[in-house]
Amino acid sequence: MEIVPDTSVVIDGRVSEQVEADADPASEAVGEGFAGGTIVIPEAVVGELEAQANDGRQTGWEGLEELQRLVALEEDGVVDVEYVGRRPDAIEKRDAGEGEIDALIRDIAADRGATLLTSDDVQAEVARAKGIDVIEVEPRGRDVDHLAIEEFFDDETMSVHLKTGVRPMAKRGSIGEMHYQTIGDAALTEGELREYIADIEEGARASPDGFVELDEPGMTIVQFRTFRIAIAQPPFADGLEITAVRPIVKTELDDYEHADELRDRLLERQRGVLISGSPGAGKSTFAQAVAEFLADSDYAVKTMEKPRDLQVGPNITQYTALAGEMAKTADSLLMVRPDYTIYDEVRKTDDFEVFADMRLAGVGMVGVVHATRGIDALQRLIGRVELGLIPQVVDTVVYIEDGMVDTVYDVHTEVKVPEGLMEEDLARPVIMVTDFETGQPAYEIYTFNRQVVTVPIGEEEGPGSESGVDRIAKQEIEREIRSVAQGHVEVELRSPDTAVVWVEERDISGVIGKGGGRISDIENRLGIDIDVRTFAERPEGKTQTGGGGGGSGGTGMQGKSVVPEITSRHVIIPLEGHAGDTVEVQADGDYLFTATVSRGGEIQVSRGSAIAEELEGAIDHGRTITVVPS
Repeated sequence: MEIVPDTSVVIDGRVSEQVEADADPASEAVGEGFAGGTIVIPEAVVGELEAQANDGRQTGWEGLEELQRLVALEEDGVVDVEYVGRRPDAIEKRDAGEGEIDALIRDIAADRGATLLTSDDVQAEVARAKGIDVIEVEPRGRDVDHLAIEEFFDDETMSVHLKTGVRPMAKRGSIGEMHYQTIGDAALTEGELREYIADIEEGARASPDGFVELDEPGMTIVQFRTFRIAIAQPPFADGLEITAVRPIVKTELDDYEHADELRDRLLERQRGVLISGSPGAGKSTFAQAVAEFLADSDYAVKTMEKPRDLQVGPNITQYTALAGEMAKTADSLLMVRPDYTIYDEVRKTDDFEVFADMRLAGVGMVGVVHATRGIDALQRLIGRVELGLIPQVVDTVVYIEDGMVDTVYDVHTEVKVPEGLMEEDLARPVIMVTDFETGQPAYEIYTFNRQVVTVPIGEEEGPGSESGVDRIAKQEIEREIRSVAQGHVEVELRSPDTAVVWVEERDISGVIGKGGGRISDIENRLGIDIDVRTFAERPEGKTQTGGGGGGSGGTGMQGKSVVPEITSRHVIIPLEGHAGDTVEVQADGDYLFTATVSRGGEIQVSRGSAIAEELEGAIDHGRTITVVPS
């Protein structure tokens, strides 16, 4: 009897198992005539297994081990083994999931009049339809109570990290108090890691509580009960690594502060909610509590996750990226029409666009976002969603810290004069971000002179410090004046609607313009009265740093040399520790431009702009770039 096995039974080890059962007189298994017959191995099977092994997939290694067992059985005289056919080409290997290799295997069985052995339902049905004899066996499985890797977990362990040549590590503690620590005495060997990997992948295939979420060359992600397990292998990683994560707390909405108010808000109507916080703060745990509360409140709730790891009940269907794209998942969900969708997590521009599209289509959305402040989560929408639509996309921001609700913001639009501005004709749509508990405004977001600005409201200012509006107004005045001035510029705000601009003598006529027309245009755009004067008119002279100075300027920073970094989109000047400072950038002492250091401690200049070209030219000519207080 000739048997042609396909890839599925070779990986499962079912071929040698059937041969050994037939050869064992004491076996109670029903004989199929395998022993004493010929096992015809298609080269297409060998090629597919080899490709999987080269990609670092455990299934390929398991299949190759099965072929070695068959060779050993042939050497013992139990069965004959013959390799036939051609190897699949690159396109056929790529399209293995489309049935190309299965077709090659069926052709061999048909040409030889042999029996096809498979555990693949589709393969079996197609073969029968073509008149091929088929033996179909159940996929090999086992009862999986636990995984070997669970030995590293205790009640306080959130994640375990195993890597070849490194002692086992784990994150243990409570939410907000996690510590990364060593949990083993000996470094792990590659053999030990491979045993854990084989156990994880077999458990995911065999258990109804497990599945493979992602299987790419060098990276496999498995979901097994509450464990999300990432397996990294070369060449993607520099060594074998297993990272297993599980939630250590499951909460209900009642466990959080503002629970009653949040319940009423979520049930009032479908909303757009961003849940923000630092990694490990408990965002996903809170999102799970919200999901289950909504489901218990008779809402149809779905999730969008990649990978799927929210711990929710069976009444909430969890979706992942369809064909690798969350946009396709969203299209499918719009057909299902859930009341609320939990999006875990919203990170990339595509994610924010999908979130916004679904919300504007009328679906209630709850998104999980990494952010170190609540307002930062909202600011990540700027530039990705039209400014006027932001309150329609997100009307609630919840900031989680140390597993607790720290802050809740209400987001809505008002047409008003922004806080700190005076002229009535400066009224515009303003996104108001208010504290949900007190109702007090916390931030305003609006367009100021074609720039989107986020201004904190009601923050206590130190002696001599500038308000958020003052800083923005000063920056915008400087930007306008520098567009027409060649030399040094300084701005002094005298009141919310008046300012004095100090310029070099040679720039005075160019800034004022013929008949005062140029400065009038700037005043009208900014809504601020500007008095233009020369530094010579200043009683104390030019007190702050000019074209080649290096004083402290009141910022606490002396002139310092910097090494800018040039990326594909920006020229970045690192200035850690000086966030919020206004500084001058110079090349060999010559003034280039003035900028405000970002919250992240750097200045970013977009490549292609006139400033960037001048800065890059200075760098190319080896000039020393320095930064001094402005």
